[in-house]
Amino acid sequence: MPPPSDIVKVAIEWPGANAQLIEIDQKKPLTAIIREVCDGWTLSNPEHYTLRYADGTQLYITEKTRSEIKNGTILRLAISPYRAARQLLERVQAPGTDSRLEALKELAKLSADATFATEFINLEGIYILTLFGETLAFTLTAFLELMDHGIVSWDMISTAFIKQVKSAILVACPSSPPLHRQHLKHSPSIALPRPLLPHFQVTTAEIQTYAIALINALFLKAPEDRRQEMSSALAQKHLRTIILNHIIRGNRPIKTEMAHQLYVLQVLTFNLLEERMMTKMDPQDQAQRDIIFELRRIAFDAESDPNSSNVEKRKAMYTRDYKMLGFTNHVNPAVDFTQTPPGMLALDNMLYLAKLHQDTYIRVVLENSSREDKHECPFGRSSIELTRMLCEILQVGELPNEGCNEYHPMFFTHERAFEEFFYICIQLLNKTWKEMRATSEDFNKVMQVVREQITRTLSAKPNSLDQFKSKLRCLSYSEILRLRQSERMSQDDFQSPPIV
Repeated sequence: MPPPSDIVKVAIEWPGANAQLIEIDQKKPLTAIIREVCDGWTLSNPEHYTLRYADGTQLYITEKTRSEIKNGTILRLAISPYRAARQLLERVQAPGTDSRLEALKELAKLSADATFATEFINLEGIYILTLFGETLAFTLTAFLELMDHGIVSWDMISTAFIKQVKSAILVACPSSPPLHRQHLKHSPSIALPRPLLPHFQVTTAEIQTYAIALINALFLKAPEDRRQEMSSALAQKHLRTIILNHIIRGNRPIKTEMAHQLYVLQVLTFNLLEERMMTKMDPQDQAQRDIIFELRRIAFDAESDPNSSNVEKRKAMYTRDYKMLGFTNHVNPAVDFTQTPPGMLALDNMLYLAKLHQDTYIRVVLENSSREDKHECPFGRSSIELTRMLCEILQVGELPNEGCNEYHPMFFTHERAFEEFFYICIQLLNKTWKEMRATSEDFNKVMQVVREQITRTLSAKPNSLDQFKSKLRCLSYSEILRLRQSERMSQDDFQSPPIV
């Protein structure tokens, strides 16, 4: 006759003693079971002990998690999480680097357990931990594991701890160029990520993960102007190449935690666009209006006559050109950028396209302005709506999701990744508009198809922007229709009743 479902047969170990083979009654309080186990080895003070798994992550067993114990599991009697946290806290603060290092190694391992982490944090362990930066790897391991439970906020990271980490990096990386070391010593409390380069190039995946996680923590703690500075430093070709070659395109698979940290770095970097995205254009600001004049000049330079003395003629010419540029307001296109999002970010994208990809810009504008009125794809309106869409897809302005690992390697390949993303997608929009033989009434329908083309291609995780562009070429409007039809048929087959 099989044992009742509430009875679990396990083995329990204790150092220097023979294992106990017992049956755990899941209806009995855990404290009573621990008392019986302690009696079996004549151990006093059973309240000082608890049970842990002997293998794997060796997590503590609580009333909430005891239901996960399976028949044949090997458990271990251990000191309680509170006593373990208190003892480790004492050892971490004890004199002697070697003993402290051993304590930090053990702490780094135990910190993955939420029960232990709660006890350690309640004893102000994180505050004590931030006083030590010389044993960088294990200090950061324990620190990140503790913070990962979400018991306390990242806002509690002190400037003093960041300075400790900076000092530790300088000690750990003596081969760093003297100029960078000197800059780090005299920089403000939030360090630039460049001195972390040696940690990106190591062969240990864990150290690489901690280095990226530290950058993310610095990003979150830094004032706005320093975040922009850090982002610019990371975008430099030398730094991007190291992250790409040694982490993203390294010779080992990306683990879940590293994927999450890369995702967080991607989100924090794109969030720097939020300020421009939420900035309305001031139609009376001449400097801002000059940007629109520049867009017009680049597109129609050969046709314009800026020296015309006839005010009415010049005004009519500007109105005509702004209509050809695809703005909604032909008289004062600055009004088109007063809605947020995307605000001034859309104008930034258009200017980037006009200056850095001038041939493409002129071709798109002139190609559409030469079509019949009802079939022209309005460049201005399209750029504004596309910028808004890209911000939604990349969730610009939103905080990183704790459970998300969706980073995109291609965004780590270019200094101006968002602008290049826009450059590729505005060409896609123009191509899809032609394939759909769209009119102005079809604008929203075209944008829906373009969104689907972009999100489907992003889900394939292209390794570069060129690969992204290449995959988009294969995903024409007719291919989208085919995929939709195929998915609809598969769904119908799945939902249809079985044939009897």
